[in-house]
Amino acid sequence: MKNIKVLITTFLMLAMLVSSCSPDSYSLDGAMDKSDIHFEITQDLATDPGGNTVILKNTTPGVILNWDYVTGKSDKAVETVKYAFKGNYTIKISAVTGGGIVELDPVTITVTQDNLNYVNDPLWTALSGGVGKQKVWIADNGKYGMAPGAMSYADPSTTVEWGNFTPNWEPEGNANSSTDADMHWGRTMTFSLEGGPFMKINEADGTLKESGTYFLDINAHTLTTTGATILRPDNYIANASNWTNNIKILKLTENQLRIAIMRTNSEGPWWYIWNFVSKEYADNYVPPVTGPSYDEGFDPTFASGELLKMITGGVGSGRVWSLDGNGNPVDWIGKGKGWTTGASSSYNWGWNDDWTAAAGNSWIRFDQFGGKLNYTRSQNGVVTTGLFTIDEEKNEINLGTNTLIQNPDSWMNPTVSVIKVVKAFNNDYLQKGIWFGTSYDAGKDEWFVFHYIIP
Repeated sequence: MKNIKVLITTFLMLAMLVSSCSPDSYSLDGAMDKSDIHFEITQDLATDPGGNTVILKNTTPGVILNWDYVTGKSDKAVETVKYAFKGNYTIKISAVTGGGIVELDPVTITVTQDNLNYVNDPLWTALSGGVGKQKVWIADNGKYGMAPGAMSYADPSTTVEWGNFTPNWEPEGNANSSTDADMHWGRTMTFSLEGGPFMKINEADGTLKESGTYFLDINAHTLTTTGATILRPDNYIANASNWTNNIKILKLTENQLRIAIMRTNSEGPWWYIWNFVSKEYADNYVPPVTGPSYDEGFDPTFASGELLKMITGGVGSGRVWSLDGNGNPVDWIGKGKGWTTGASSSYNWGWNDDWTAAAGNSWIRFDQFGGKLNYTRSQNGVVTTGLFTIDEEKNEINLGTNTLIQNPDSWMNPTVSVIKVVKAFNNDYLQKGIWFGTSYDAGKDEWFVFHYIIP
């Protein structure tokens, strides 16, 4: 017990001694004087007689130098810069020291000749249009057959590199949670090689918003901008801290640019993938008629009398059209594209056993006899007749007091007497049939249709 007491007393005395010797406050080293920070900037005239190749070298141990060399930025100890265009370039240098940031005197170098080999590359051309040209880009709204919308997400644990990336989620149209006001649709982003690597951002009305320079590293597949920032929605600006330096380029073609920015806010790291399309391509884009072969078609435009002849067979003739109950009876069609492949594609949400029963032996006959436009409608043996009119400018057929087909217990039941020819084939209607629209969804710009064929 005596030994334990002595040991405790010794520890207490040591603690008091240490406490009495400890300073009451702490301070960082004072800021270095800029005269104590050394570096070298040399032009390699052997490589480029015009001084286009410039070597930046940090010669001060323990200090990090940040180089801003107009066309890009770097904090490497040794950085080689290649200027493609002649002119004066002012290099700004700041030193990161133990005592804080020290701004050093800028250095201006003069390049006396162009060396366009440094920008004469397919990727430079894809981005800017080529030497002496400029190229305008806009955010992809998802309507140009490229990306689903303006942005995509990618898990930071996955590979996100040039030509090797797989988005986890791709919202359509606007970036996630972005309004049209956030997106600033109509703003443009221009990359130029007219006298230099210049970049500008313009408002939709052409007003200049930002102007600067850019550098494309064709080997690292990165983009660095100075004085101007890539297009992005307002509500995402605060979510990332690096919108300008060494931006990852994931894809760059004549018509498409996809780049990646890492999210750095409190939500945690995730890749934002920003999707752009060249304005020239977007302005001239014509959406193709896509989809499986059974949906090849169009919003029909017929010559005078052609639609009437198609449905009746001509003056003094009649033509019977049967509901395609055993094939693909119903569909939603927008801009010539449908979604269903058969009755099973819409089973329960649309077509079902009740419809199969209601539409048994269902057909409609259009004819031109006695100077009149007549129709005969049959559904499960119940026959109805009447006169119809046709508006060929609108591709509409008016059945007067009747509808195309009836199944009152179904939401698909037609309630209008005017039916729309939504899709047809001027030459192949005998094989492919005709789609009669009975209701229109303005929000989706889609028609709900019944498919009739010639039996």
